[in-house]
Formats: sequence, structure tokens, C-alpha cells
Amino acid sequence: MGIFSEDRANELRNLFFETAQELLQALNEQGLELEKSPGDQEIVRNIRRTVHTLKGDAAACGYRELSESAHAMEDVLTPEVAQRAGSSLPELILSAADTFDAMLTAYRGDMRPPSGDTLREFIQRVAAGKNQEEAPFHPKFDWTEYEQLVIRKNAVRGQSVYNVALVIDPQCPMRAAALQLIRNVMQEVGSVLVSRPEDATAEIPEIVEAAVGSHHPLEWIQKKCKVPGVVSRIHVELCAPPQDEPAPLPQTETVAAAQPEPEFELVLDDLQPAQSSQAEAEPEKVEVSEQSSPAVQPVASVNGTHATLHAPAMAAPHTEAGKNAAKKAEKAAQTSTTDTVIRVDAERIDAVLDLVGELIIAKSMLQQSLGEVTRRFGRDPLRNQLADAVAFQAQTLNKLQRSVMKIRMVPVEQMFRRLPRVVRDIAKQLGREVNIVIEGEDTDLDKSILDALAEPMMHMVRNAVDHGIEPPDVREAKGKPREGTIRLNAYHQGNQVIIEVSDDGAGIDKNVVVAKAIRKGFISAEEAGTLSDSDALSFIFQSGLSTRDAATEFSGRGVGMDVVKAVMERLKGSISVSSSPGVGTTMRLRVPLTLAIIKALLFRTGDRLYAVPLNSVLEIVRAHESEVHVVERREVMQLRDEVVPLTRLRSILAPEAAPARSSKLFIVVVSIGDRKCGLVVDRTMGEQELVIKALDDHLLTTELVSGASILGDGKVVLILNLHAIVGRSSAATRDLGRVEVTA
Repeated sequence: MGIFSEDRANELRNLFFETAQELLQALNEQGLELEKSPGDQEIVRNIRRTVHTLKGDAAACGYRELSESAHAMEDVLTPEVAQRAGSSLPELILSAADTFDAMLTAYRGDMRPPSGDTLREFIQRVAAGKNQEEAPFHPKFDWTEYEQLVIRKNAVRGQSVYNVALVIDPQCPMRAAALQLIRNVMQEVGSVLVSRPEDATAEIPEIVEAAVGSHHPLEWIQKKCKVPGVVSRIHVELCAPPQDEPAPLPQTETVAAAQPEPEFELVLDDLQPAQSSQAEAEPEKVEVSEQSSPAVQPVASVNGTHATLHAPAMAAPHTEAGKNAAKKAEKAAQTSTTDTVIRVDAERIDAVLDLVGELIIAKSMLQQSLGEVTRRFGRDPLRNQLADAVAFQAQTLNKLQRSVMKIRMVPVEQMFRRLPRVVRDIAKQLGREVNIVIEGEDTDLDKSILDALAEPMMHMVRNAVDHGIEPPDVREAKGKPREGTIRLNAYHQGNQVIIEVSDDGAGIDKNVVVAKAIRKGFISAEEAGTLSDSDALSFIFQSGLSTRDAATEFSGRGVGMDVVKAVMERLKGSISVSSSPGVGTTMRLRVPLTLAIIKALLFRTGDRLYAVPLNSVLEIVRAHESEVHVVERREVMQLRDEVVPLTRLRSILAPEAAPARSSKLFIVVVSIGDRKCGLVVDRTMGEQELVIKALDDHLLTTELVSGASILGDGKVVLILNLHAIVGRSSAATRDLGRVEVTA
């Protein structure tokens, strides 16, 4: 990239890494598709196109090892090899995706890339026997007497007449367009005297035969007729020389069409439905000047004797049809990509969102000022004008906020599509048969949350395969299908997104989990008897607890689900588990749509102002102190037909404050996963939209607070971490119980 400035070169490299990552994801998906449908010609063509684009992009950026490895891959990506190789070709494609990913990681870190020798050896094994010589074909050229007369008359005019036969590639997806392209090439060769089939024919033939008058030599015509991907075999012979020249010995050439060259791949892309992108077109243009076509080994027939000729490697000349098709393909790619998609750095969007947050604070200030104006000058006409202006500003700001938030939203498909490869690899190593079903992939979620969920989702699907899905023989003995099913689903619920990971495997034995928890000292045997099913299953998220007795490569260390819990708490979300032994398990993640701006319920405890996310609040209840009871050393309250545990925030957040004198309580009922809890507060202050500000670790030394916000009057409100609050209360209750028992 010496022709570019350093900043421009870095920008292009970053674009390459982003595009290459998308290509590798597509390569993984296509490899899995080919594994399910071995030999599918359309899938093989798509894989070849993906690898070719990656090769060209890498070459343009100077990443030689990646470019050469991708080029070697192209040689085996043919329908013939796919039919012969069977399951080894999908395995090669997935292995190549892993190798390319390792190379990209090295390039991104300015390190030396790993060698591609292992991949090339794999390619050579799959390609064994690929270059066997094809049997020659012999066109008939049985022209009628009238056609022979036309040929002789043309020879009198000083032109040589050649019999040309072209075989249409059986893998060509659009044969009608291929036939028209062949006719265009024939017209560029010379004057088409006779041809079969006729132009008006309705059927697309396998072979196109023609007698062409031309001043060009036979070798030039043979090279001109090479249209990779459209023409698979070529036969050219001299039919009639010019009348003033002595007739030479009959000479014919029959060749197999060369592998597709970059220039002509643009032509083929133009013949297919518009699916190309600018990222695919540009590398091909770079590659034309860098790489010559492979050597062609035609089979020659001289006086009825067959011999092998070695023709020099030579790029096909530029045809007008090829140039026009290339221009159309490039224009279509630019129209479909450049005009509809703009790549913007996430930091720029975050900067705009921060400014929107400041505007929301300014809106709160204006609304507070409007309230003060109303109290002082309620009858002044200017007050009404000010109220209208503030209302219009608030309405416009809400639209701006929603628009910016939509920019940050991306479909969960970006996360889901990485998981089938994970499931496939683990299932193969464990000897399981697993099918993965994805639903709700169009559900949108904030990109920062989606990125944070990638690791938890990886742990959950690994656990579903390792812990959940039984071996095929075991499933068959239980009357289940040999192939287990893992289902991923996502959907909106209010201001939250629900993501479910379910399987139809063995389920989780609650008794095993509780026994492990007792052995690890998380609970006592006495406490275990009072646990609900959901509370018992929640112990799988404790660090160091695993239902496996021995650690394996994939599980057994008690780390994975602890990571899931930690990430969910950081995202202000929740996770719940439901399981039926022998039937299956469902894990349900609840996450907010965004972490930047939330609607919150404000309340006071002691002399401080606090807030909790409004989507976690179920209801607010007024109760009397006499309605509070103590069960198993835990304060609870009867709320209609269920018992809700209570947490007095004053005792946790303001233990030094004097006890509340009123016997009437404000209780905020919140949901944490599939559990309910009542927060006892001093008084509620209403709901408000808050812009979350992260707090530095040196400013905040407690886990009870997850963030802060600034109100319109400049006051700071602390946003509580509900998981930590309820966990602290439960732990204090258990510790109290242990002290009483010891005493």
C-alpha cells in the first residue's frame, strides 16, 4: 500500500479486517451447508467465490501467506472434486476457515502469520487425482451442401474458415446467458458463416458448433474462445484455407477450458443474479494485474494421432463483452453497497449518543424550570408559549434518541450465526449428533450488549452439547431420536430482549446440584430442604460448582456458567433455568435493549436518592408493618396468592441512619430472573429517563451500585445493582442463621 498515506493505508487495512471477518463467517456457514448437502454445486460455487474474494483482498493488502493459501484452496473448489471428495471437502473448508482466522489474528497484531503448509498438505490430499487428462471429444460438423457452399465462397474472399465447437460448462448456472456470450465471442473471432443451433432455437444445447471466417491464426482463436466458467471444452480446426494459399495438413486443437481467471469471474457474476458486493469486485480487479492464468494442457489431434501439447500460460484477451459485463457488475455492486450501507466507527456513534444524553439532561432542566415558572407565573401568557416550546423540544429529542438508538441496534443473527460451527465441532469430538435450530434472528439488540453476550452464549451451547445432549445410542434406548436438538430463540418483551437456549437432552438433576452445593459449602443441609426448584438450579452459576465429577476439555471446572452470571450482572440483566430430567433444559437470558439510556423508578432511602430500572419493577405496594412476617429468618409478605421475600434497603444502604418512624411501608416489587423480591424504601419519587454514567473503580468501592446519573437540578442519583442487593440480603440472612445455630 505504498501509494497511500499511512492514515489511508491503516483505514484500508481496518476495512479489510472487517470484510475478511465477514467472509470467514460466510465460509464457516457454507462449509456447514456443504457438510449437510455433499457435492451441492451451488454451494461449491459460493465457497469458491468467497475464497476468491478473500484471496484478492489479502493480495491487495500485501498479506502474501493468506493470499497464497486461499489461491491453493481455489484449485479444489470444483464440482468434480466435491463429488469425489465427499465429506473430506467440508472438513477442508472448515479447517481452512480456522487457518485463515489465525492468520488474520496475526496480521491484526502485526505478528508473523502461522504457516499454511499443513493446510496445503490437506488440499493436496483432497485434490489427489484431480488433474487427470480428460478424454477428447469429436464434433461432427456435418454441414449441409448449402452450408458447404457458403464456406467455399467465403474462402474465395481471402479468409480462412475454421470449424469451432465449444462445450457449455455443465456447472454454468445461467445457460441461456452463456449461449449468448458464446455467440458474442464467435462474432469477435470473425464472420460466423453457419452455426448450430440456430439463433431461434428454444433449447439450450450442450455443444455449440460454428464455421467462422477469420484472418486470425488458429492459436489466437483457440485462446479467444476460452471463457472460464462458461466454456469447458474447445475444439478448433481449419476447414478451408484462403484460395490463394496451399492447403496445409488438417490441424485441430481440443482443449479443456482453463480455470476461471479474475477478469472472467466478473463476467460470470454479471450473468448470475446480483449478489456481488464491492468487496468482491475490487479484489478481482487488483488480481488481474498480479496473476496470470494457469498453464493449459490441450490434447492435439494431428492426422488422427493424439498427442499432448503444452501451451504457454497466457491471460485471455479483453473482449468487449467481458469489459461491458465487468463494468455492469462493478456498477451494480457500487449501487447496491455504497448507496445503501455506510461503515461508521462505533466510537462516532457513541459520541453522538453521549451528546443525546446531555440533551436529555438539559430537557430535565428545562422541565424543572418550567415547573418553577408555572408556580410563580401560572397565568402569564409567556408561560404557555414556554410550555409549548419545551413540549416540542422534548418530542423532537425523543425522536432523535430513538433514531440514534436504532443505529446502535443490530440483529442477534450476528451472534447466532457463529454458534452452529461451535456446536458442530464439539458434537463431532464427543460423538454426538446435534441439530441446531435458530429462531428470532431478526431481533434487534444494542451492539455493545450483543458483543458482551458472545462469550456467555458460547459457554451455554457448549454445556448444552456436553451436559445436555446424550450419545446417540443412549437417546435411542430412551426412545428419543438419535439426533438431539439445540434451539436458539430471541424476542422482545417490553423494554427487554429475551434470549433462550434450550435442548432436548438429559436435563439437570436438582438433587445432584444441591448435593454438590452442600459439599462445596454454599448452603447447609438444613437450608437445602427449603429450596425451590429454581433456587436449587441457580447453584450451577456458582464459581467452582459443576455437576461433572471429573473435568474434561469442555466442562467440569465450574467456570463457564459463573462467567455467564457475571456478564449478565454487568449488563443489568438476569438469567433463569428451567429443566426437566430426561426432557431437556432451557436457559433464559433477559437483557435491556440498551445500556446507555434507561427509564428508571426513583426513590429515597435515608437521605439519598436511588433508582432501579423500570423494566425490573413489577408494582409498588403500600403495606403496614404488621403485614410483615419472618419465615426461616427472612422477612416476607403475603402478596395476593404468593409469598414475597423483603429486603430493607435502609439496613443495607444506610445502616447508620435512624430507623424509619412510620409504620406504613413503601414496597417496590422487582423481578430478578424468575424470582420476585420486595424492596422496602422510605418513599418513591416517580419515574424518569436517566442517562447512565459509568463510575470509576476508585470512586466506587461497592458492588451494590452499578452506575449513576445526573438529574435536571444537578443532583446525582445512584442506580442500584439488584442482583447484588438481593444477594447481600440473602447472604446476611444465611449468616444470621448459622450464628443462631452455633449459639
